[in-house]
This record gives sequence, C-alpha cells and structure tokens, in this order.
Amino acid sequence: MRTQRIDPVNCSVARALAVVGERWSLLIVREALDGARRFGEFRARLGIASNLLSTRLDTLVAAGVLRRVPYQEPGDRQRYEYHLTEQGLDLRPTLIALLEWGDKYLAGPEGPSVVVRHRPADDDDDVCGEPVRVTLECAGGHTHLPSSAVHRAPGPGARFLDNP
Repeated sequence: MRTQRIDPVNCSVARALAVVGERWSLLIVREALDGARRFGEFRARLGIASNLLSTRLDTLVAAGVLRRVPYQEPGDRQRYEYHLTEQGLDLRPTLIALLEWGDKYLAGPEGPSVVVRHRPADDDDDVCGEPVRVTLECAGGHTHLPSSAVHRAPGPGARFLDNP
C-alpha cells in the first residue's frame, strides 16, 4: 500500500522564512513595531552595517512587509521612512512567540530583558498592563492547546509526494 506525504517544498513556513528568516529581518520588524521608521534609527538601534540594512529593508519592502514613504528635511535630499503594512503588523504574534521561547529557554538568571504588556486603546478606560502571551486556539474555541494536541494536516493547497 502506498502512502502519501505532503510535499515539504510547498510549505508556508518555508515561504515565510524566505522573507523573514534571516536574522536581521525580524529584528528590523521588531524595531518597526517599536516605532523606528528611518534608516538611521534602524541602524542605531540594531548596530547593523548599512549595506546589510539596505538589503534587508529592500527585501521587506519587496515582500510587502514594509512600505517606503518619502520624506524630505529642509535642505536635504528626499529620503524614505519605512512603515509596517498590515502584513508586517501581523508578524507581532510571531515575535511575541519567539520572545516567549527565548525567555523560557535562553534568558539570563536575572530573567527576561523585556516584558510585553497589554496597553489598552486610548479610548479604553480599562487599564490592564498585564503581560501578553501567545496561546494556541482551534476554530472550535478550544484554548491553551498543548503542542502535543496539534498536528499538521493537508490543506487545500497541499501537494503530495508518493512514497513506495
């Protein structure tokens, strides 16, 4: 009997890593989420070489994670700010999940260097400030699923390899 297995090349994880899998890319997104917009801000915050930063910004713009917005200071040439798109903003849970994993397994003895907290909207009187965490939830409403309770299954775009 032949079994089918999902083609590992046709994978959204691999496609996502092609955009944000290089170390500096997610760090650039992290800084953009924290308010960095200009080339010099990214370079100063990250300590990244200008040529690497330029390449990574180009990749993130081409992928639709960031968009370039022109600006010009009086007496200077036109430059660009980098603003997160919806696609870029949607990377926040990914960064929080990586932060949680790093805090659990890699933080120093003093504990985590950053805690992500709930900041209510400006028009919300509910001041929370509690730490934010990422949880797995199924479409049926079951929450806080352990890793052992989830598995990969073929989706509508799956391609299969035949195994002898």
